[in-house]
Amino acid sequence: MTLDVVKAFVVVFLAAVLQASVFSGVTVAGGTPDLVLVVLIAIALLRGSIFGAVAGFGAGLVLDTAYLSTLGVTSLLLTTAGFWIGRYGETTGRDRTHAPFLAVAVVSVLYAVGALLLRFLLDEPAPAHAVLVETLFPTVALNLIVTWPVYALTSRLLRPQPASPTRSRPEEIRLLG
Repeated sequence: MTLDVVKAFVVVFLAAVLQASVFSGVTVAGGTPDLVLVVLIAIALLRGSIFGAVAGFGAGLVLDTAYLSTLGVTSLLLTTAGFWIGRYGETTGRDRTHAPFLAVAVVSVLYAVGALLLRFLLDEPAPAHAVLVETLFPTVALNLIVTWPVYALTSRLLRPQPASPTRSRPEEIRLLG
């Protein structure tokens, strides 16, 4: 388990450094791929809600310090995203092929809206038209393009955990009445 934590830390840290140095300058059709978000989604799907929340907090902290932005805004958004995607991975079959793509599409939209709302609440510049109309759909498309290679690499590094024999799920739920 500690080896998985080290692997996840290295992957998240490298993704944050690549995001801050390389991908922030890449603009295709008005959108920018969010590598950190896609890596976080892959980790949360593979490891669960708590692991995803901790990875999201760490990634947000690295991004906030790299961009010298308001400390905690990105951490809050990525912690929330990591937790809920981890819950999605725990409650739904994470071995389904559409799970990472669905998660990336939904969380990319929610992340953009959440960042916009937090910046508005903090009285920072929040250009709603630029975020929701000009850059949202190209960013979601670029995130979806990056999803498959990132998820494949992350799933090789962090293999899905086998079900524990002590924590077995009930086969069937019967209602009394």
